[in-house]
Amino acid sequence: MTTTPQPLSTTHDTTRPGDSIGYGAVHLDVTDLDRSIAFWRDLIGLRAAQITGDGVGLGVDGRPLIVLHEGAVRTAGRGHAGLYHVAVHLPDAAAFATVLARLIVARMPQSPTDHIFSKATYLHDPDGIMLELTLETPERFRSIEISPVGVVMYDADGHRRQATEALDVEAALVPLGDGDPMVAMPSGTFVGHVHLHVQDLDDAVAFYRDVVGFTEHAVMRPYGMADLSAGGPFPHRIALNDWHGPQARQAATGTAGMRHVELTVADMPEFKALTARLIAAGVQYDLAPEGLRFADPAGNPIIVRAPVLASAL
Repeated sequence: MTTTPQPLSTTHDTTRPGDSIGYGAVHLDVTDLDRSIAFWRDLIGLRAAQITGDGVGLGVDGRPLIVLHEGAVRTAGRGHAGLYHVAVHLPDAAAFATVLARLIVARMPQSPTDHIFSKATYLHDPDGIMLELTLETPERFRSIEISPVGVVMYDADGHRRQATEALDVEAALVPLGDGDPMVAMPSGTFVGHVHLHVQDLDDAVAFYRDVVGFTEHAVMRPYGMADLSAGGPFPHRIALNDWHGPQARQAATGTAGMRHVELTVADMPEFKALTARLIAAGVQYDLAPEGLRFADPAGNPIIVRAPVLASAL
């Protein structure tokens, strides 16, 4: 794929319609910067440029979605608290079909999946960091039913569905038509959610709901997983799981993975309210130049940018 490098501003994504929380960039530590840039630029289709600091930003619309930092000495491992996957959301069915086709042409191993409220495919970067490419389809979703033995989804027609099904790839490729699968990611592509490994599901849900400000959607204890929305129509703005057990800790320094995730809030009153909630909960934080810096109970690092700071950069 050929893309024209362009300077990326350090302004950050606004919240999605109806959401009170959005995402800026997800920062990743990698072992080989050139190799990772090639993955995110040439295969995934983001545009790359140097940004301030020691990171290289890749994104669309003049916004970095992923920022790569070289210096990791080992690839991503298993059994730790931390990032399970980062999800880049496509703006429409044609864009999703384009990137799906591009991965097929490249013979890239992937796992196309239907979650009813979204269509997705999963793959790994060169360091083993998982990426989800997502098309939101909330219009296909009606409700979720959670019982001690499992989770059942109901689609818009009232049919019982599994929470994870194989994607109909042939149907998903139809919107591409005669389009070129090698074009870059289009305007409107954004980081739509992250999925994190945590030690204690209930503690993590309480933290992201009561302190950070996400809205609880579904706690699926039979799966050891929870979904939280940002208050809007899409139910899956952050996902949490305890699959690595209560002893899971952050990976050793030098391991490829998430350095931190940036969140944005809708306005300065909500930023101040979040600060007050951190204080009330006894959460240690720093007010750094880029915003509030703190960690969740599992040690996953977060930066929440003040709206005034994000707009001024």
